[in-house]
Amino acid sequence: MAPDRRLKVKLASPRGFCAGVERAIRTVEDALAGYGAPVYVRHEIVHNTHVVERLKRMGAVFVEDIAEAPSDRPLIFSAHGAPQAVHEAAAARSILAIDATCPLVQKVHSQTRRNVARGRHILLVGHYGHPEVEGTMGQAPAGSVTLVETLEQARAVEVPSGPLAYVTQTTLSVDDAAEIIAALKTRFPDIEGPRTADICYATTNRQGAVKRISPGADLVVVIGSPASSNSSRLVDTAKAAGARRALLVDDPANCNLELFDNVQTLGVTAGASAPEELVETLLTRLAGVFSLSVETVETAIEDVVFKSPIMMAG
Repeated sequence: MAPDRRLKVKLASPRGFCAGVERAIRTVEDALAGYGAPVYVRHEIVHNTHVVERLKRMGAVFVEDIAEAPSDRPLIFSAHGAPQAVHEAAAARSILAIDATCPLVQKVHSQTRRNVARGRHILLVGHYGHPEVEGTMGQAPAGSVTLVETLEQARAVEVPSGPLAYVTQTTLSVDDAAEIIAALKTRFPDIEGPRTADICYATTNRQGAVKRISPGADLVVVIGSPASSNSSRLVDTAKAAGARRALLVDDPANCNLELFDNVQTLGVTAGASAPEELVETLLTRLAGVFSLSVETVETAIEDVVFKSPIMMAG
């Protein structure tokens, strides 16, 4: 017998895995297939607990310090990138290093190194402590990159005399980053930026889709892990776009369905590191309680594919 309670679901598209995440996960899987277990991974390969736990079961070992990795096993650098010093330390120990850094993050690294080589001080728009930010700051000598996290900081940041350039973390809120960049350009008219935006296509597309499903929604659920920057930004975007409530849900299999009481219109999306099976788990659980009507709201079609670094090496 179908449930009497009705729930309209607006399902954002695109959602879930981006090309950089797919490439990073595939890199670990390919390394396990080619070299056998264990393979070591510096930092979580992507910020999703479900993905990390699955790869652990396959034989991946995750470490924060490469001193924990033996020199006779492959070491994979996560999608977020790593400072130059980490690459150099791995090379000094003759470790077989496999770089799964997202190519769009690598672009930001290249911009940073190039601008520093040209004598420019870098303003990096991003979040303190995020591994992508640490990796980008680690592309340049100490003191040559200044982190700017907020609009208030952009309006007050002190910089050394001389030419400036800016780069951004790839997973920021598009709207927040635009405000910060505008403030920097107002203060420093000659500051040089990238020819194309650093915020990645997937982040932009997922935020655009959330803006479409949020107006009039009683609740927007973003499936993703708390450590995922792009997932957290989707929650912020949903609230700003008109959702009455927006929540980050890491594990739909265990979330309290009382969250959906008094919800008539629900928006659902997933961060760029969240597998689609988690969306299916949520919808399946909701279908046991509600009579669902599901509308997919598509705002972009993604066909980007990045080659595995293992394939490239071979």
